[in-house]
Amino acid sequence: QVQLVESGGGLVQAGGSLRLSCAASGRTFTNYVMGCGWFRQAPGKEREFVAAISWSSTRTNLADSVKGRFTISRDNAKNTVSLQMNSLKPEDTAVYYCAAVSGNYGGSSPKAYDYWGQGTQVTVSS
Repeated sequence: QVQLVESGGGLVQAGGSLRLSCAASGRTFTNYVMGCGWFRQAPGKEREFVAAISWSSTRTNLADSVKGRFTISRDNAKNTVSLQMNSLKPEDTAVYYCAAVSGNYGGSSPKAYDYWGQGTQVTVSS
């Protein structure tokens, strides 16, 4: 089992930045090959893909809506995955979830992921 805990959410003005972190415990990245991703869900909408990264960090993918503004990274030695969010827009407002899957890379479908955090709220004011 993997336990994932997100942090770093909050309220920010449009154009601002936030850095989300996801800490893994239990079945950790130092001992198991696990792909990770970030997803978000706004009120009344389905959960959508934001970013994914392979265990080796050699492969990353970002949703078109966040390309050029968000960056995903990970530090397996610290069992963390991060999402740097710059130039935030009101439409980025959502609960952001960290996810993990056994194997090198999970991709963009939430169905591919086995483990989920509880989420952290990001609110961008205009």
